[in-house]
Amino acid sequence: MPELVIDARRRDLGGFDVARVLPYAQRRMVGPFIFFDHMGPRTFAPDIPRSVDVRPHPHIGLATVTYLLDGEITHRDSLAVEAVIRPGEVNWMTAGSGISHSERFEGMRAGGGFLEGIQAWVALPEADEETAPEFDHYDTNALHSFDSDGVTGRMIAGEAFGLKSAVKTRSPMFYAHLICAPRARIALPNGHEERALYVMRGDIECDGHAYRTGQMLLFAKNEAPNIRATNAATVMLLGGAPLGERHIYWNFVSSRKDRIEQAKADWRAGRIRLPQLDDKEFIPLPPD
Repeated sequence: MPELVIDARRRDLGGFDVARVLPYAQRRMVGPFIFFDHMGPRTFAPDIPRSVDVRPHPHIGLATVTYLLDGEITHRDSLAVEAVIRPGEVNWMTAGSGISHSERFEGMRAGGGFLEGIQAWVALPEADEETAPEFDHYDTNALHSFDSDGVTGRMIAGEAFGLKSAVKTRSPMFYAHLICAPRARIALPNGHEERALYVMRGDIECDGHAYRTGQMLLFAKNEAPNIRATNAATVMLLGGAPLGERHIYWNFVSSRKDRIEQAKADWRAGRIRLPQLDDKEFIPLPPD
């Protein structure tokens, strides 16, 4: 049985809403994962308004991890990077000492379309919190895939099931996308201290109990639960080694409260530069 079950909560981002799973009051992190949003599912009509776009905003002390099942997003950041992410690809942005970026629907704007994906944040080890910012894009052929007994999987990041992702990480973790046929058994990887399963589509059973779309199940290190897909299901597996306490405010993550305060002051004062290809607007620091 899971140690804890988290129900996703709907959050309005100003143009479309997401299902927020982490952070949660009773469990703020799973391994290094400190933020986990299920974007969509949402069908956009043609002529997507620009109010739906995520305007430039800053990050410190974390890596943002974007993974899409459907749709397309255009990323622009203060390193002068512009990258389009499509289904099955990964955008891994290491904020480190500070970066800003925007996420826009340029490729879908005219025709509209269906969007669904996961936006996650991975906290950085203390030694890497002030590393220089970086951006890495990985296309579909960079991710290992596997197919066995009704489960088709892709290793997004880290190590699990004898596979190691090509995605560059900074702490022990695993992150995988599984598509499961009805009645297929779902295994959890061994060797990781903290483990979770998120039901993205469909329904599953765990030790005879039913769980549905939008629920995250957290498991003890050595537990081997009996998990199977009740119907066709899509699940995300995630976890890894815990990194210790982290403070979070808006888009900032740090092991030190004073570093959060410095980031707030830096954004107010314009010391975190805007994306060079998208510098005409930004999201102001929210009130305390």
